[in-house]
Amino acid sequence: MSKKADKPGQGSESTRPRDSRPEARLPKGLQDSAAQEIRATEAMLGTIKSVFELYGFEPLSTPAMEYTDALGKFLPDQDRPNAGVFSFQDDDDQWLSLRYDLTAPLARYFAENFQQLPKPFRRYQTGLVWRNEKPGPGRFRQFMQFDADTVGAPSFAADAELCMLAADTMEALGVPRGDYVVKVNSRKVLDGVMEAIGLQGEANASKRLIAFRAMDKLDRLGIDGVRDLLGPGRKDESGDFTKGALLTDDQIDAIVAVLKSTDFKSLGPILDQITMNSGGVPDEHGGLAHLPYEDALNEMIEQVERPVRLAGYGPDRICFDPSIVRGLEYYTGPVFETELTSTIKDERGQEIRLGSVMSGGRYDGLVERFTGERVPATGISVGVSRLLFGLQLLGKYKGDDVPGPVVVLVFDKDRLSDYQRMVQTLRDADIRAELYLGSSGMKAQMKYADKRGGPCVVLQGGDEKERDEVQIKDLKLGATLTAIEDRDEYLKKQAEAQFAVPEAELVAGVRKVLDRYKA
Repeated sequence: MSKKADKPGQGSESTRPRDSRPEARLPKGLQDSAAQEIRATEAMLGTIKSVFELYGFEPLSTPAMEYTDALGKFLPDQDRPNAGVFSFQDDDDQWLSLRYDLTAPLARYFAENFQQLPKPFRRYQTGLVWRNEKPGPGRFRQFMQFDADTVGAPSFAADAELCMLAADTMEALGVPRGDYVVKVNSRKVLDGVMEAIGLQGEANASKRLIAFRAMDKLDRLGIDGVRDLLGPGRKDESGDFTKGALLTDDQIDAIVAVLKSTDFKSLGPILDQITMNSGGVPDEHGGLAHLPYEDALNEMIEQVERPVRLAGYGPDRICFDPSIVRGLEYYTGPVFETELTSTIKDERGQEIRLGSVMSGGRYDGLVERFTGERVPATGISVGVSRLLFGLQLLGKYKGDDVPGPVVVLVFDKDRLSDYQRMVQTLRDADIRAELYLGSSGMKAQMKYADKRGGPCVVLQGGDEKERDEVQIKDLKLGATLTAIEDRDEYLKKQAEAQFAVPEAELVAGVRKVLDRYKA
């Protein structure tokens, strides 16, 4: 059968031959998850959940789909609103969309249940989200997020708390101090920078967006690469050209000066100088009149930097980074990203950079779309797949530390009830166990047990039945016998690898094997 997709109007269900079969293929941008990955993900999420609950966040679940106007920032001006989201119409001609993230549903939930909820409202949620975008390496149309948000807290202390939450989460996941960093910036301050260099207003919206995106690439492209993107543009190694913001040299120099600042306190004098150079007006004392970024900068120092330092989180854990921008337009205040800083190598031994594994920020205008009133909110989101990938490359959360079940083999198909009773005896003793339910012979059953990854198998043929015994075979130990050259050692290990016990001592015999492999 051809691997190519049918052309429109050809090979449809109505025109295919009746004996044709659909091709077993996974849609682009989606992925299956096997047992090992699922267990690793669940273990990691369990750790994250424990930290989030330690901070007082409560769980919430919202549906996978919402009315499309609730996700309004992604709506295009066309009949079918499917740019960025997967959408369809219900029987009432209402547009529904699969959720793009977990934040927009939270805003809808808070607005709909405003009277009943405590303020501030603190929740965490994990779930799948869907994006109708072109898939590519590391970019999927379906992926999982784990969010924590505080809605109704105007103080930036709520943002400081999320930065501390991110640091504590990384350490709970086994990432040592020094191998991660939480980077913080402020969109208010960045907006003040743009205003100071004359890029305020709707007419400069496109230039501001390109400039922000250029700043966001500092750690990947370096200062020179950012300069190119702030100016005429940049050609990458593949030859692709990215259009620049076409800023003046003075504007570029001002932004570069900001990117070179090391903390919020050092940023203030730099911004003062930028504004003076751009025509700022001195006040009667010779200083500058009130500037658009001053309040935001003072808020960041007093409500973010000061609290985290007093709580014992030094700059090695939480630090200012002027290149942190965040791409979503709804951020209105502090923004933050968490990165793994230790050297990570892939399976080929090549160093890779994962980028942000936890990120977020303040979005004070999102709930307002529903209520008409500005409601302060801030949140953080875990990139579940990316974080798990990074942790696994660091040797954590492999998901392969859960042994498979003990398999009771079937010698005599007429005695299935006897074998099932053995399985139940093991389960009653809290031992994972299963009965072989296939129709193959003993050799194939042993291969099946090996693939299941269990520690041992239980065997009882006619001879064992007459003696009221069972045979227990240690699969892990048995697999090592062929490497033993010494005959006496071989015989000793062979006796340990397969032994008989009275059927009444089945549980004790199996536990003897399990105890060999306890960590």
